[in-house]
Amino acid sequence: MATLSLPEWKGFGPTLASYHLAKDHALRIGREALRQIMTQAGLWRAKKQKIKDVHVWRPRRSCRGELVQWDTSEHDWLEGRSDEKLYLISMIDDATSELLAHFVRGDSTEENMRLLRTYLEHNGRPVAFYTDKASLFRTAPKVRRDAKALPSEEQKELPPTQIGRALQELQIVWIPAHSPQAKGRVERNFGTAQDRLVKGMRLAGITTLEQANRYLEQEYLPWWNQNLTVVPASAADAHRPLGPGHDLLSALSHVVERQVLPDYTFRNDGNKYRILPRCIQPGMRGSKIRIELRLDGSMAVRIGDKWLEVEEFQTPLPKTASLAKSTKPSAKPKVTTAERTKAWRDSSRKLFQNRQTVGAAAAIDRTRTRQRLD
Repeated sequence: MATLSLPEWKGFGPTLASYHLAKDHALRIGREALRQIMTQAGLWRAKKQKIKDVHVWRPRRSCRGELVQWDTSEHDWLEGRSDEKLYLISMIDDATSELLAHFVRGDSTEENMRLLRTYLEHNGRPVAFYTDKASLFRTAPKVRRDAKALPSEEQKELPPTQIGRALQELQIVWIPAHSPQAKGRVERNFGTAQDRLVKGMRLAGITTLEQANRYLEQEYLPWWNQNLTVVPASAADAHRPLGPGHDLLSALSHVVERQVLPDYTFRNDGNKYRILPRCIQPGMRGSKIRIELRLDGSMAVRIGDKWLEVEEFQTPLPKTASLAKSTKPSAKPKVTTAERTKAWRDSSRKLFQNRQTVGAAAAIDRTRTRQRLD
């Protein structure tokens, strides 16, 4: 039992310790026998049972695929063994507790769409997803900091988020949860993961995202789906297959709309693109086109149901800063009021410095001056 006193076994209870002793060391000891051994060795102390408030649980949905809970947990999954911060995105079936999860570096729309694609490819389209009201799933109305939000009946309908739009195109209902307790099944899954999964990765020496996902897929998820799932009340499966009209590459993209300019070009993300001549049709100018930035990094453009071929349009480069600076006229120096007054006085003095006297002007010979008109 010296193994249980090692630092990496800290916090293990009899049930989890019995599981890992049998799995990793081929040492089979019943959890009750192991509980007594650990208690005598001072490695385990039973907790007092507390009476909790009675909570009426919502009954499970009757069949698989009728409702899937979807959420993300932020936690120190690697317990400081790495500077990387990981998030765990999970999807759990409400009727069976079947679990699909994946570690990511950020709780972004792109990473959530990747897991959604994996779920849809393996199971088909569920009837509904049950999530919180995070900005990934719902567009929040903008109000001033000191203003109160309008009542729901007075709020204008806002455009969907990228995930919301994708669910609409795939004909999947989105149901928002009004509290964490409402989606308790996925929350309890995170509680188990933050205990059992964290300790399992500690024993395995996991330090990177890739190792964490490998352990999750090869060890934790098979254990969960084999031991913690239940048989649904109905044998029917509510998942619907992906039909010809459900293009995952198209739906699970970052979609924006742009307008075709008179020269059959459009702009997106600071770049200018040109529609190839063979794709140009009458009436295309001024029309709205759909731009799809897909998960694989490619871009697809279409107008209606017609896909367009485009190429990036190279615009002339602007003049360099040094050239622009050299051709720019130099600014006139500023003249103060005192300098302006002094210049005016100097000019007046020069104007009257060489003037003739009155006597000299009278002595001018005017004989050559014509006195009469011819």
